[in-house]
Amino acid sequence: MTTELSAATSAQQLADRYAALWTEPDAGARRAAIERLWAEGGVHLLHPPVEAREAAARVGFAEPVLEARGYQELEFRVARAHEEFVAPGEFTFRARQDAVRLRDVVRFGWEMVTVADGEPVGGGEEFVVLDADGRITADYQFPAL
Repeated sequence: MTTELSAATSAQQLADRYAALWTEPDAGARRAAIERLWAEGGVHLLHPPVEAREAAARVGFAEPVLEARGYQELEFRVARAHEEFVAPGEFTFRARQDAVRLRDVVRFGWEMVTVADGEPVGGGEEFVVLDADGRITADYQFPAL
């Protein structure tokens, strides 16, 4: 099956679509975008904020990772981020214009910016691994703190 994210898709197009997903207000459109971007069974792995890593270390977890696997978990993850950061109307997300592709891996940066003036207030780096159809099988997110 060939998807909209074929091998010919540029790294920046992928990054822009990825960022747009997190800002999509319609739940149905978000789910459809997830299914276009990720392979079935794809995984989103988040390097947790320092407070979460410290709390996990106190109870014996040396390297905690937050994980959402499959369409249902991805949908919940994106919906929660949208509810917390975008829906109140103060912030939005955008991809930085720095995406690069090396075979089946795409790296790009993203920013959380204020709606009022577009000033960055957060962000991070994304490394995504694509399958033969250009869909994400693994998404490694490293928020900058």
